[in-house]
Amino acid sequence: MGNIINHRLSSLRRFLEEKDLHAFIIPSTDPHLSEYPASHWASREWISGFTGSAGTVVVTRDKAGLWTDSRYFLQAAQQLNGSDIELFREGLPTTPTIEEWLLSELSDGNNVGIDGNVYAAQDAYQLTARLNSKGLHLISDYDPFDSIWNDRPHIPTNTIFELPAKYSGITASEKIKSVRKVLKDNNADSILISSLDTVAWLFNIRGNDVHCNPVAVCHAYVSINEAIIFINPKKLTEEIVRYFHEEGISIADYTKVSDYIQNIKEGTKVCLQGTKVSFSLYNKIPDSCRITDIPSPVDLMKSIKNETEIQGFHNAMERDGAALVRFFMWLEKAVGTEDIEELTIVEKLVEYRSEQDLFVGESFDTIAGYQANGAIVHYHVTPESSQKIKPEGFLLIDSGAQFFDGTTDITRTVALGEISEQMKKDYTMVLKGHISLATCIFPQGTRGSQLDILARKALWDNGLNYLHGTGHGIGHFLNVHEGPQSIRMNENSTTLQPGMVTSNEPGLYRANKYGIRIENLIVTKEKCVTEFGAFYSFETLTLCPIDTTPIVKEMLTADEISWFNNYHQYVYDRLSPNLTEDEKNWLKEKTKAI
Repeated sequence: MGNIINHRLSSLRRFLEEKDLHAFIIPSTDPHLSEYPASHWASREWISGFTGSAGTVVVTRDKAGLWTDSRYFLQAAQQLNGSDIELFREGLPTTPTIEEWLLSELSDGNNVGIDGNVYAAQDAYQLTARLNSKGLHLISDYDPFDSIWNDRPHIPTNTIFELPAKYSGITASEKIKSVRKVLKDNNADSILISSLDTVAWLFNIRGNDVHCNPVAVCHAYVSINEAIIFINPKKLTEEIVRYFHEEGISIADYTKVSDYIQNIKEGTKVCLQGTKVSFSLYNKIPDSCRITDIPSPVDLMKSIKNETEIQGFHNAMERDGAALVRFFMWLEKAVGTEDIEELTIVEKLVEYRSEQDLFVGESFDTIAGYQANGAIVHYHVTPESSQKIKPEGFLLIDSGAQFFDGTTDITRTVALGEISEQMKKDYTMVLKGHISLATCIFPQGTRGSQLDILARKALWDNGLNYLHGTGHGIGHFLNVHEGPQSIRMNENSTTLQPGMVTSNEPGLYRANKYGIRIENLIVTKEKCVTEFGAFYSFETLTLCPIDTTPIVKEMLTADEISWFNNYHQYVYDRLSPNLTEDEKNWLKEKTKAI
């Protein structure tokens, strides 16, 4: 693979020379700033061979680097092996930023290229300022991959479909009405939306353009008087055209969004989020318009699930939990008696989940990491990397499903046989962090960064840590990763509000040995109101037993043991009505009190 990547780098360098560019920056995104883009825009993966969801490649005329975060350090090192691309580990004190590296590599007057169609407006303006201060110039006019990527996939044209109000809870016309009220509150006339999941949520549509994410390639523009979706006509059926008409949504061609934006009426006050609109599209807005660059109010609306959506999550968890009971029963019997490997785990999970009602597909590619592979946070199993599963050590399984009424995301670490005392202690510390976050009560106005310590304290007390976030937002039959809320060490101004669904997934990873992560989904709920204000708590949504074999009970407090036993009783009570007698008996044993 290294030779192929180096050949592609040579093609890009010839392009740079032709266009008088001295460096080119390749992010992981598309014109919608997606975390997971359609294959047409997987340019960073194509040029580097790195398949992680986060990372940026920078290529100069004689050097190349990939910047990625701690989730992908091990994976990136493996996938870049044999290529000329250097790995830069973001977040480490010795790692230069992309801007710092460019300034050290380039000379005064050199040109740095980006494709303005796939670069966030806010990032591009900040980059411009940094480069200009050192005599460098940013050129945003080129997409080199149109010419050097010979078999580049086409932009998808899959048809879209309506998500009925029985699943969404609120009609599209009602959501548009709420958006218009928010516009008035922000003294704005309109809002430009490029995020695929936000458009899908707002207009109650779903698609199949991005692997595991039920979204469609499109933009939206909502003003006080109109709501427009910019989409390829090939994606529309007669039913969806009729639906759009009934909901007051106008249709325009996907390729016409730039023309429309540059002809917005003079003096219009346009609301947008600069990190979620491309540099090219942002620059199409007429100078006569006033831009209000704020966190997307529609993203916040999307993150706060309504009663129908929350009930959908509960229903989806029951079906997902039943499938997982059958899977783990199979796994227990198969390990040591059948010839299975990590790829078998992936296939079996899809098999059992696909038997459930309203199943659509996986919500992300399953992470099935046995022993050392479990230490790769976002490990992606391939036929070449797939390890044989033996009756010993840890197996980490992070998986999820898309159902019409909800999205699931769950991680379990299971002991397949003999494990060391250190592994048991590590597992119990992670469990303590998980329980601490699950049981916390916090005042209204609390940010996720203020709660993150709860999941890490048991680890920190022992000089241990994990470098990924503790929690991310979850879409409702949408992207498994969504904002604006999060629970992580990094500051995020978004406060946790009732109805937000977030993951709770502390972990611990010992490189080349094993990984541990325990993940449930939680929903923020109102707890109480006192003279000190409103207080919130979390309700755990996920229904699946947590392996008791690695637990060092003496390390748990009485309250932690109580939560654990109550959770397992809750799992049994919710799942058992949908199970056979054999499955009930198995689950009864796995959820018995410790």
